[in-house]
Amino acid sequence: MERRILALVLVLVASVAICASASSAPAVGHRASAFIRSSCRATRYPNLCERSLSTYAPPVRRSPRGVAVAALSVSAAKARSASAFVSRMCGGKPTSGRTREAGAVKDCLETMRDSVDRLRHSIREIGRMGPARSLRFSWHLSNVQTWVSAALTDQSTCLDSVSQNAGPTVRAAIRKRVVEVAQVTSNALALVNRLQPRT
Repeated sequence: MERRILALVLVLVASVAICASASSAPAVGHRASAFIRSSCRATRYPNLCERSLSTYAPPVRRSPRGVAVAALSVSAAKARSASAFVSRMCGGKPTSGRTREAGAVKDCLETMRDSVDRLRHSIREIGRMGPARSLRFSWHLSNVQTWVSAALTDQSTCLDSVSQNAGPTVRAAIRKRVVEVAQVTSNALALVNRLQPRT
């Protein structure tokens, strides 16, 4: 009888613990989502920002740096995907074809690859920033801002190249992917800029 009572008590305690854990998890997730929503208001494309960062809500919690890293990760992933798509349009050979359209696609591929590299460098660099308000922090933040801005310029250059020299089918296919990359990169830059220590 005593064993049954003990077993029942243990089951009840475990149930209470599970319920408490389950009820606190959404609260933490809600706070993180609210923080992401608030952070995204500073971006040019807030709805896209919120959608793209929604899966990062638990890890970033209420960290501006965490939100910036998540935004850079989204941007780098989309840039890689767009670069792979453009590479397939080149037949996997950056030098294939001699038409204006082939040249435009080749130029776009090169700039998108540069964009991916710069975004990867930015993610690594943001991890080296150290404490805010230190000289080290400002130096690394400046590097991140420079590289993300350059990545955004690369994406714009790609779009300009295909807009001026590619046919409507190729232009529309590439533009569809690269425009979204440029939008999430713009958002990432806005979130990186928010890391600047206030005086």
